[in-house]
Amino acid sequence: MSRTPMPPQLPNGSFPASAAESLGLSQKQLRRDGIVTLSRGLRLPLHSTGTVAEHLRGYTELDPECCLSHGSAARVHGISLSKALEGDWRIHLARPGEKWKPRRRNVVGHQLTFKPGEVIELDGVRLTSPARTWLDLAHVMSIDDIIAAGDSIVVEHDENHPRPRQALATVDELKAIVAAHPGMRGVRKARLALDLVRVGADSPRETQMRLILLHAGLPEPTLNHVIFNEWGAPALWPDAAYVKERISLQYEGGHHGEAEQYKRDIRRQVLTERLGWREVRVHHDDLLGPRPEVVDKVRRALWTGRGLAANARRIGI
Repeated sequence: MSRTPMPPQLPNGSFPASAAESLGLSQKQLRRDGIVTLSRGLRLPLHSTGTVAEHLRGYTELDPECCLSHGSAARVHGISLSKALEGDWRIHLARPGEKWKPRRRNVVGHQLTFKPGEVIELDGVRLTSPARTWLDLAHVMSIDDIIAAGDSIVVEHDENHPRPRQALATVDELKAIVAAHPGMRGVRKARLALDLVRVGADSPRETQMRLILLHAGLPEPTLNHVIFNEWGAPALWPDAAYVKERISLQYEGGHHGEAEQYKRDIRRQVLTERLGWREVRVHHDDLLGPRPEVVDKVRRALWTGRGLAANARRIGI
């Protein structure tokens, strides 16, 4: 005998078992192999294709006092995490004040004190704000990882950029949340990291590249710089740039080995040189080891760039 089909309104994400009747699910259907029990009273359709927020929404629906925090809130916001936290898929739930920590299977419970505006709702999920999430993560990440997380929050590009985006929070908002919680765990590291959070890094690797150059004693490159063509139109958007020396730094991740991306990279390099700039292409391996190759690449480019600039001034170009 064929099974009764699942109702079409089945959520594309987690949901409380108590909502089964309102969803048109019988108790028998609720116990089918196609519906997974995530935790006590919480279910997830096995083939759900929902977003991170949709998959985690049921946890906050079960308890109106709870919100997602730490790594779970970071995943919903799209905040950069350290490698250790990227591999930790436990659910982080927080209750405010003196209430009991949430206790569930695969859940890390927290007791946190929130100020107004530090818990928000996004896509139907209650979670800590981007700035508060960043501060909560500070005590479990290195300063470099905290900087990368901060960069991922404040990054923005205007409408002239090929990939416009709005910041999740501003640097001033990160400063304000640090000032609002002077005694909180991790706040001293967060305060130190704030001095190096910059607007314009699109990935943790770009932040890592910038920090490696700074740690090696090289000048800090400019982010969000635009190179204009001869008609005054935006033409190139380097990942980082040494503007005076006219050096463009481009970080190339794994996808840059793909045929079409490789062709785009070659066209970009040709255009960069035609506009009077030198492109330094940085690969993942250039960031590894005790003496990352990116340092020598950039040092040589700066030396050459300063020499060319001096010659140009000498002959009046």
